[in-house]
Amino acid sequence: MLQTKNLKFSYDGKTILDFPDINCQRGEQWLLIGQSGSGKTTLLHLLGGLRKPKQGEILIDGKDTRQLSSTALDKFRGKNIGIVFQKPYFVRALTVEENLMLAQQLAGQDINREYIYKLLNQLNVGHKFKSKIDNLSEGEKQRVSIARALVNRPAVILADEPTSALDDKNCQEVIKLLEQQAKEANATLLIVTHDGRLKDLVKNQIQL
Repeated sequence: MLQTKNLKFSYDGKTILDFPDINCQRGEQWLLIGQSGSGKTTLLHLLGGLRKPKQGEILIDGKDTRQLSSTALDKFRGKNIGIVFQKPYFVRALTVEENLMLAQQLAGQDINREYIYKLLNQLNVGHKFKSKIDNLSEGEKQRVSIARALVNRPAVILADEPTSALDDKNCQEVIKLLEQQAKEANATLLIVTHDGRLKDLVKNQIQL
């Protein structure tokens, strides 16, 4: 489902980031661990089609995402890849509900308010359904970001430090939700983190 081969990237053409091969099967859940500066976020952006590699292959469900045009890649990403960014990004003029509805619309999906509300409740932010983004705490923004990544039931879920702003209780709840949603959708889940609390929560691990 999610595979990379000989993946390399460079920001300046001189320093080369060389990543290990990844082979995550459909429905599997993986933890990619690395310290700050090791290239974790860069790798997630490559896997999500937000950056192009200098060398190597990225296969999602057998499709080489490097070969897609920008427009085709945007559509493919919207339908098949859910990304939880380390720093949440939203349309600030919209409410929480409207941001998640927008994610469904951009992916060509039907609006499903019931599912949106269910996700927000599971993440303990259901009471923020009609709130503007600027009225959320950082932890609440992170949880809404997770809901947005899950709202289209993607085949691959990529999570960049999804627990960084959460306490121990919410950390375990968020990981449980990510795993539950991935299992329900038979999706591949890859969590990229330096959070040592997750080492005992996810069995399959890659050291970066």
